[in-house]
Amino acid sequence: MFRSQQHREKAAAYGELIKRSSGQGESDKFQKLRDRHSALADNEQGLADNYDSAVNAAEQDRARGLVLAAEEEHVLRCLGAAIIMQWSALPKAMQREIFDTAASVGELLETAALRGQIARFLHKHKHKNDAGRKKASTEDAHRDAKSRAAALSRWDDEGGAVPDGLPR
Repeated sequence: MFRSQQHREKAAAYGELIKRSSGQGESDKFQKLRDRHSALADNEQGLADNYDSAVNAAEQDRARGLVLAAEEEHVLRCLGAAIIMQWSALPKAMQREIFDTAASVGELLETAALRGQIARFLHKHKHKNDAGRKKASTEDAHRDAKSRAAALSRWDDEGGAVPDGLPR
Protein backbone atom coordinates (compact mmCIF):
# COMPACT_ATOMS: atom_id res chain seq x y z
CA MET A 1 0.00 0.00 0.00
CA PHE A 2 1.31 3.45 -0.88
CA ARG A 3 1.57 5.91 2.04
CA SER A 4 2.91 9.09 0.51
CA GLN A 5 0.23 11.23 2.19
CA GLN A 6 1.16 9.86 5.62
CA HIS A 7 4.84 10.73 5.05
CA ARG A 8 3.92 14.24 3.87
CA GLU A 9 1.86 14.78 7.04
CA LYS A 10 4.79 13.67 9.23
CA ALA A 11 7.17 15.93 7.30
CA ALA A 12 4.81 18.87 7.88
CA ALA A 13 4.60 18.00 11.60
CA TYR A 14 8.42 17.97 11.85
CA GLY A 15 8.46 21.31 10.05
CA GLU A 16 6.27 22.75 12.83
CA LEU A 17 8.57 21.21 15.45
CA ILE A 18 11.58 22.87 13.78
CA LYS A 19 9.89 26.27 14.23
CA ARG A 20 9.34 25.57 17.95
CA SER A 21 12.68 23.91 18.65
CA SER A 22 14.83 25.43 21.37
CA GLY A 23 18.32 24.50 20.23
CA GLN A 24 20.40 23.90 17.11
CA GLY A 25 20.84 20.19 17.87
CA GLU A 26 17.11 19.67 18.26
CA SER A 27 16.43 21.71 15.12
CA ASP A 28 18.95 19.62 13.11
CA LYS A 29 17.33 16.41 14.36
CA PHE A 30 13.84 17.56 13.26
CA GLN A 31 15.25 18.83 9.95
CA LYS A 32 16.71 15.37 9.19
CA LEU A 33 13.41 13.68 10.09
CA ARG A 34 11.45 16.17 7.95
CA ASP A 35 13.80 15.60 4.97
CA ARG A 36 13.61 11.84 5.46
CA HIS A 37 9.80 11.81 5.43
CA SER A 38 9.72 14.17 2.44
CA ALA A 39 12.02 11.79 0.55
CA LEU A 40 9.90 8.79 1.58
CA ALA A 41 6.75 10.60 0.41
CA ASP A 42 8.40 11.35 -2.96
CA ASN A 43 9.51 7.72 -3.28
CA GLU A 44 6.05 6.40 -2.41
CA GLN A 45 4.47 8.78 -4.93
CA GLY A 46 6.98 7.70 -7.57
CA LEU A 47 6.16 4.05 -6.90
CA ALA A 48 2.44 4.77 -7.16
CA ASP A 49 2.94 6.64 -10.45
CA ASN A 50 5.13 3.86 -11.84
CA TYR A 51 2.57 1.26 -10.80
CA ASP A 52 -0.22 3.15 -12.59
CA SER A 53 1.96 3.55 -15.68
CA ALA A 54 2.82 -0.15 -15.69
CA VAL A 55 -0.82 -1.18 -15.36
CA ASN A 56 -1.85 1.21 -18.16
CA ALA A 57 1.02 0.05 -20.36
CA ALA A 58 0.08 -3.58 -19.79
CA GLU A 59 -3.52 -2.87 -20.79
CA GLN A 60 -2.35 -0.94 -23.87
CA ASP A 61 -0.03 -3.82 -24.80
CA ARG A 62 -2.90 -6.28 -24.37
CA ALA A 63 -5.14 -4.12 -26.59
CA ARG A 64 -2.37 -3.89 -29.22
CA GLY A 65 -1.91 -7.64 -28.96
CA LEU A 66 -5.61 -8.19 -29.63
CA VAL A 67 -5.43 -5.97 -32.71
CA LEU A 68 -2.33 -7.80 -33.95
CA ALA A 69 -3.97 -11.16 -33.28
CA ALA A 70 -7.02 -10.09 -35.30
CA GLU A 71 -4.78 -8.92 -38.17
CA GLU A 72 -2.79 -12.16 -38.09
CA GLU A 73 -5.99 -14.21 -38.05
CA HIS A 74 -7.19 -12.31 -41.12
CA VAL A 75 -3.88 -12.94 -42.90
CA LEU A 76 -3.99 -16.63 -42.01
CA ARG A 77 -7.57 -16.91 -43.27
CA CYS A 78 -6.58 -15.29 -46.58
CA LEU A 79 -3.56 -17.57 -46.96
CA GLY A 80 -5.66 -20.61 -46.13
CA ALA A 81 -8.33 -19.61 -48.64
CA ALA A 82 -5.67 -19.09 -51.31
CA ILE A 83 -4.23 -22.55 -50.66
CA ILE A 84 -7.68 -24.15 -50.87
CA MET A 85 -8.40 -22.33 -54.12
CA GLN A 86 -5.16 -23.72 -55.62
CA TRP A 87 -5.29 -27.12 -53.87
CA SER A 88 -5.85 -29.27 -56.96
CA ALA A 89 -3.00 -27.51 -58.77
CA LEU A 90 -0.51 -28.35 -56.01
CA PRO A 91 1.65 -31.44 -56.36
CA LYS A 92 0.41 -34.40 -54.33
CA ALA A 93 3.55 -34.38 -52.16
CA MET A 94 2.97 -30.73 -51.26
CA GLN A 95 -0.72 -31.42 -50.59
CA ARG A 96 0.27 -34.20 -48.19
CA GLU A 97 2.87 -32.00 -46.46
CA ILE A 98 0.41 -29.12 -46.03
CA PHE A 99 -2.24 -31.54 -44.77
CA ASP A 100 0.14 -33.10 -42.23
CA THR A 101 1.37 -29.71 -41.05
CA ALA A 102 -2.16 -28.34 -40.67
CA ALA A 103 -3.24 -31.42 -38.72
CA SER A 104 -0.31 -31.07 -36.32
CA VAL A 105 -1.10 -27.43 -35.49
CA GLY A 106 -4.00 -28.37 -33.21
CA GLU A 107 -3.95 -29.91 -29.75
CA LEU A 108 -2.06 -33.19 -29.58
CA LEU A 109 -5.02 -35.20 -28.29
CA GLU A 110 -7.30 -33.78 -31.01
CA THR A 111 -4.98 -34.51 -33.96
CA ALA A 112 -7.02 -37.44 -35.31
CA ALA A 113 -10.27 -35.48 -35.16
CA LEU A 114 -8.63 -32.47 -36.81
CA ARG A 115 -7.20 -34.65 -39.59
CA GLY A 116 -10.72 -35.97 -40.24
CA GLN A 117 -12.19 -32.47 -40.33
CA ILE A 118 -9.51 -31.24 -42.72
CA ALA A 119 -9.93 -34.29 -44.96
CA ARG A 120 -13.73 -33.79 -45.13
CA PHE A 121 -13.27 -30.09 -45.85
CA LEU A 122 -10.78 -30.74 -48.65
CA HIS A 123 -12.96 -33.51 -50.09
CA LYS A 124 -16.03 -31.25 -50.13
CA HIS A 125 -14.11 -28.41 -51.80
CA LYS A 126 -12.45 -30.76 -54.27
CA HIS A 127 -15.87 -31.67 -55.62
CA LYS A 128 -16.80 -27.98 -55.86
CA ASN A 129 -13.58 -27.34 -57.80
CA ASP A 130 -14.20 -30.38 -60.00
CA ALA A 131 -17.68 -29.06 -60.82
CA GLY A 132 -16.22 -25.66 -61.65
CA ARG A 133 -13.64 -27.26 -63.89
CA LYS A 134 -16.34 -29.16 -65.79
CA LYS A 135 -17.82 -25.79 -66.68
CA ALA A 136 -14.52 -24.68 -68.23
CA SER A 137 -14.67 -23.83 -71.90
CA THR A 138 -14.16 -26.60 -74.45
CA GLU A 139 -11.40 -24.48 -75.87
CA ASP A 140 -9.35 -24.91 -72.68
CA ALA A 141 -10.04 -28.65 -72.67
CA HIS A 142 -8.98 -28.90 -76.34
CA ARG A 143 -5.78 -26.96 -75.61
CA ASP A 144 -5.02 -29.27 -72.64
CA ALA A 145 -5.62 -32.36 -74.79
CA LYS A 146 -3.30 -31.05 -77.50
CA SER A 147 -0.65 -30.30 -74.89
CA ARG A 148 -0.91 -33.80 -73.40
CA ALA A 149 -0.78 -35.36 -76.88
CA ALA A 150 2.35 -33.34 -77.69
CA ALA A 151 3.98 -34.44 -74.42
CA LEU A 152 3.15 -38.09 -75.11
CA SER A 153 4.49 -37.76 -78.63
CA ARG A 154 7.77 -36.30 -77.33
CA TRP A 155 7.96 -39.12 -74.79
CA ASP A 156 7.44 -41.67 -77.56
CA ASP A 157 10.04 -39.97 -79.79
CA GLU A 158 12.59 -40.02 -76.97
CA GLY A 159 12.19 -43.76 -76.45
CA GLY A 160 9.90 -43.60 -73.47
CA ALA A 161 7.21 -45.82 -74.98
CA VAL A 162 7.40 -49.59 -74.68
CA PRO A 163 6.47 -51.46 -77.87
CA ASP A 164 3.46 -53.72 -77.35
CA GLY A 165 4.32 -57.17 -76.14
CA LEU A 166 8.02 -56.49 -75.55
CA PRO A 167 9.27 -56.18 -72.01
CA ARG A 168 11.91 -53.60 -71.25
